[in-house]
Amino acid sequence: MSQPNRHNPLWTLAVPPLGIAVLALSWAAPGMPGILILLVLALVASVIASVHHAEVIAHRVGEPFGTLVLALAVTVIEVALIVSVMLSGGEATSGLARDTVFAAVMIILNGLIGASLLVGGGRHRVQGFKLEGINAALGTLTVIVVFTLILPNFSTSAPGPAYTPSQLLFVAVATLVLFAAFTAFQTIGHREYFLPKEGEGDDPAEQATQPTNTEALVSLGLLLVALVAVVLSAKGISPAIEAALHAAGAPAATVGILIAAIVLLPESVAAIRAAHANRLQTSLNLAIGSAIASIGLTVPTVAVLSLVMGWPLALGIDMKSTVLLVLSLFVVSITLRTGRTTALPGVVHLVLFAAYLFLSFVP
Repeated sequence: MSQPNRHNPLWTLAVPPLGIAVLALSWAAPGMPGILILLVLALVASVIASVHHAEVIAHRVGEPFGTLVLALAVTVIEVALIVSVMLSGGEATSGLARDTVFAAVMIILNGLIGASLLVGGGRHRVQGFKLEGINAALGTLTVIVVFTLILPNFSTSAPGPAYTPSQLLFVAVATLVLFAAFTAFQTIGHREYFLPKEGEGDDPAEQATQPTNTEALVSLGLLLVALVAVVLSAKGISPAIEAALHAAGAPAATVGILIAAIVLLPESVAAIRAAHANRLQTSLNLAIGSAIASIGLTVPTVAVLSLVMGWPLALGIDMKSTVLLVLSLFVVSITLRTGRTTALPGVVHLVLFAAYLFLSFVP
C-alpha cells in the first residue's frame, strides 16, 4: 500500500462512488430485476465505508471532534430525509418527526449504549469514562427530550400533542441554543472532559501513526458521499419495507423506527467498535452526542417548516412511550453514575430496548 493511502485501502475509496452508481442505476431502471438487492448491498457497504472514514477523521483530529463530525453529518442527512418525506407527504406526516426523534433516542439510550456496554464489558470486564462530560451530555439531552416529546402533552394553549406557533418557536430556539451550548462546551470550553482516559484503547501501533491531512480530507469527502448513499439507498428500499410493515399490520410509528435505525447504523457500528477496542469514552461521546444533535437540529428545522407551510406538528408522545422514555433516562443515569461500567447494565438496556420494539409492534 502506498504511503498516501495507508489509512484508506482501495475498497474504502471505491465503495462510496459505487453506492452512488447503484443509486443512479435504480433511478434510471427502477424496474430492473434485483435492483432492490443491489440497493441493500450498497447500503450495507456504504455503512461500513462511512464508519472507516469517520474513524480516519477521528484519528487525525482527535476527540471529541472526530465523533462530532460523524454525528453532525448523519444528523444533517437525517433532517434532510425527514423534510423531504414531509414535503412529499404533507399534513399526513405531521407525526413523522416525533416518531423518528423518539425512535432515535430509544435506539441510542438503550440499543446503542446497551450493545456498547455489553460488547466492551464482555471483552474488558470493567471500562471507565469521564463523569464530567457524560453528566453534562445527559443533563442537556434530558432537558431537550422533555421539551420536545413530553411537555407538548401538558401545555394547555393548544389541544393534543402539539404546541401553539409561539410555543413551537420558543422550543425550537431553546433546543437549538442547548445544542450550540453543548457543542461549544464539548469542543472549546471543556474538551478535556470528553477525551479518552489515559491508557484507553488497545492498539498503540495504530495510535502512533496518524493519518495525513490529505488522507483526512479524502476521508471527509468520502464520508459525506457514503452517508448520502446510505440515506438515499434507505429511501429507495423503504417503500418495500413500509409495504411489508403494512401487510404485517404494524403501526404507522414503525416508519419512524425504520428511518432512525437506518440513519443511525453508521454511528452504531462505530460506537460498538470503539467499545470493543476499549474506547468507551469515544463510544459514549458518539452515542449521546448523536442524540443531542439529532433533536437539536431536527426539531428547529421541522418547526420552521411547519410554521412556514401552516401544517400541524405533533410532537408529544403517548403515555406508554412517555413511561418508556422516562424509564430509559432514569436507567441510563444510574448506569453512567460512577464512571465505570460492566456488561450487566448493557443487558438491562438491551432488554429495555427489546421491550420498546415489542410494544411498538404490539401496542
